[in-house]
Amino acid sequence: MNAAAQSNWMHMKKTFILFLFTLAFGVLLIGERATAQGYIPLWIPDTLSGTTFDLTPAPSFTHFLSGPSTPTEGINGPIWGPTLIFRQGDSVHINVHNGLDDATTVHWHGMHLPPTADGGPHQPIPSSGWWHPSWKVTNNAATYWYHPHLHMLTERQLLLGLGGLIIIRDSLESALPLPRTYGVDDIPLVLTDRRFNHDSNNVIASSHYGDTMLTNFTFNAGFTVPAQFVRFRILCGTNERFYKIGFSDNRTFYIITSDGGLLNAPVPVTRIVLGPGERVEILVNFAGQQGKAVNMKAFNTELALDQPGSEPIDYPIPDFANGLGHRDFNILHLQIGNPTANPITKLPTKLASNVFWDTTKVNATRHIRMTDAEGADGAPVSTSWFNGKFFDFARIDFHVKRDNIEIWELENQSAIEHPFHIHDIQFHILDRNGVPPPLEEQGWKDVVRVTSGSTVRFITRFTDFSDSLNPYMYHCHIAYHEDAGMMGQFVVEGPPSTVSVPGAHATEDLSSVVFYSNFPEPVTSLTKLRFRLPSEQVVTLKVYNVLGDEVATLENRRLPAGNHDVTFDATNLLSGHYFLRLQSGSTVLTRQMTKLSR
Repeated sequence: MNAAAQSNWMHMKKTFILFLFTLAFGVLLIGERATAQGYIPLWIPDTLSGTTFDLTPAPSFTHFLSGPSTPTEGINGPIWGPTLIFRQGDSVHINVHNGLDDATTVHWHGMHLPPTADGGPHQPIPSSGWWHPSWKVTNNAATYWYHPHLHMLTERQLLLGLGGLIIIRDSLESALPLPRTYGVDDIPLVLTDRRFNHDSNNVIASSHYGDTMLTNFTFNAGFTVPAQFVRFRILCGTNERFYKIGFSDNRTFYIITSDGGLLNAPVPVTRIVLGPGERVEILVNFAGQQGKAVNMKAFNTELALDQPGSEPIDYPIPDFANGLGHRDFNILHLQIGNPTANPITKLPTKLASNVFWDTTKVNATRHIRMTDAEGADGAPVSTSWFNGKFFDFARIDFHVKRDNIEIWELENQSAIEHPFHIHDIQFHILDRNGVPPPLEEQGWKDVVRVTSGSTVRFITRFTDFSDSLNPYMYHCHIAYHEDAGMMGQFVVEGPPSTVSVPGAHATEDLSSVVFYSNFPEPVTSLTKLRFRLPSEQVVTLKVYNVLGDEVATLENRRLPAGNHDVTFDATNLLSGHYFLRLQSGSTVLTRQMTKLSR
């Protein structure tokens, strides 16, 4: 080949290589462009702030995927609910109007409050009914949430979308240089999953696991973050799935709060595991990264075998096999944009100075054993129980003295890891199998994951509220486990509470209800009850079953001030548990009743 021909060949070769490079680069660009266009903007829930909050759960429709919209239930909207912003020290008043066809409850997860305002299964709100809880906010600044807690229907109502976040602010957190512009550099993230029945107009299937990841109920979610420190408030809002959270580039991020407040200092990690009900706040540094992108991911191939979500898609039990099982998948695609006008660019070195209780001052130690449950025939069933018992409305599992400092010891002898939640209090984890927990778990908690074959101990104190009639709950936060009875209850007993509770004067008048015939001990037929009215008013007295269905109306008229007797004939009621709901104006008092067969 002569020099001219050789030169021409080299030119053609370079041109061809350039063409291939350009073609390949163009395909990558198209792929990136198509991927970017495929992300759906992350939905950010609206906020409500102040001291009075009006909430209406109601049925609706939400468009998740292509095709028909999906029947859902939401609070003040088609799905989920507004983020409520409380300030520590404020007295909050909530007006809940149940617009659902079914009864529901609203539990204020993580809140320290009287049991009558807790919103557990003892406070069912009937369809079209109202509930008006009030309390003084004493919790630390952190991310909490509210959700339904109706016995045996919690999983179904969570699946349909009921719930919402709560952000508490206090003077300590407000003085720190932290991101707190909601929806800009302070981003709420509700992590959950759903399985859709595509043969039935995208109806949400009744399933322990979903096969579709939803972040803030957004499929394939994307969000543009500013190039600075960004705060993510993350709730694991699943019915069962755990998440092992990290970033696609394995970057370090910083945990600043656990369930119930700030940690003493930021904790650097590349992974964090969350189980149902747990919350965490993290700081991620995007400074100087404009124009780049990164994915927040679930690295669920790294889950331990006993952690829900580790089951593969070919798992032999159909209820637990799912498309997201034992897989790594995206939680949120993050495009990094320009910084804000006043960006947070420095990580605080100190956050809080938490002081926990002295183990030498403990008044009681309680032991809870988690084991795989058995059916009536002795065969295993797909749930677990506490201390060999299923939940019973008529049984108080623990009687706690007010102001007790206690250690609770949780021993998991079952096959899976359970997220244990206790109402009313925050606790401090002492150890797992005698070893102190990792730094990110050494703050305030109200949910603790208890690994199969392990024992976890936590310390706590039961302050402020005593009520021998109205219990608080503790339970596994896997929704179908609590529905199936992996739940217990305790009362806090002691002198009358000295804490000032908003509206206590009205509740106090109704709490003078006294019961005859050993009421609310189990009844068989006729029983009497007496209530006192401070003034003339309209009173409604009805009986509901545990699902919130009305079974009897005992009184519905204007009555004068003073004591009143009502006779209730329970003869025709089936044996089981019921609630008496006495309403006068906006005040509602609920009392429990157990009906025995004659």
